[in-house]
Amino acid sequence: MSRKNLIAGNWKMNTTASESVDLINEINSIVGQQTHTQVCICPPFTSLQKASGLVEQSAVSLGAQNMSAEPSGAFTGEISASMLRDLYVSYVILGHSERRQYFGETNQTINKKVLAATQNNLKPIYCIGETLEERESGKTLDVVRSQVREGLESYPVSEIDNLVMAYEPVWAIGTGKTATDEMAQEVHAFTRTLLSELFGDAPASSVRILYGGSMKPENAKGLLSQTDVDGGLIGGASLSAKSFCSIVEASINS
Repeated sequence: MSRKNLIAGNWKMNTTASESVDLINEINSIVGQQTHTQVCICPPFTSLQKASGLVEQSAVSLGAQNMSAEPSGAFTGEISASMLRDLYVSYVILGHSERRQYFGETNQTINKKVLAATQNNLKPIYCIGETLEERESGKTLDVVRSQVREGLESYPVSEIDNLVMAYEPVWAIGTGKTATDEMAQEVHAFTRTLLSELFGDAPASSVRILYGGSMKPENAKGLLSQTDVDGGLIGGASLSAKSFCSIVEASINS
């Protein structure tokens, strides 16, 4: 099955609402009208309202970096799926390694968020990946297996076309280190095999699996040429319109 690549920019805790305007306008001007590759930006919550208006007339989609599994209530500081949908957010990053590491999120708590996202017409970008210690001890595939099976427990096959996976080796996030093309392909192919076991071959073949972990203009072409690499979840490089759009262009030409 043919899968359209997705290049998603995770701005993390960077850019004020006013700073985001210039960055979005520049991204829009370079890749905002092309449709060969899906482009998504995920700014901080404080920028979502302005971002929503700026991408309205472009082909760029809007994503959020996290959300609560709860629909509403006394959860100070949290953001619900319906709040995101009200701002025309389409995607939401869930299970990012930084959320796991710094905020204690587990496969089980992330699973609740993934299910809440699908129930509210949001497309989850579900992040998986191993630490350096886990890779060096040969546990990469075991870790990925647990993350996929537990994080996607009870996920409805009817929503499989809206699921996006993102393989992010933790040791390559923000470190400048990158998995080789072959290392990325190995884990992506393994992830698709796991999806096939859960949902069947045909549904699994429709799921886009992104690579995250220091993807840059310099290495994007090689990574994106791999059979099971369907785009990228871009961190630091997404804060520069030039770098981010160069990765989009590498995707278009891959």
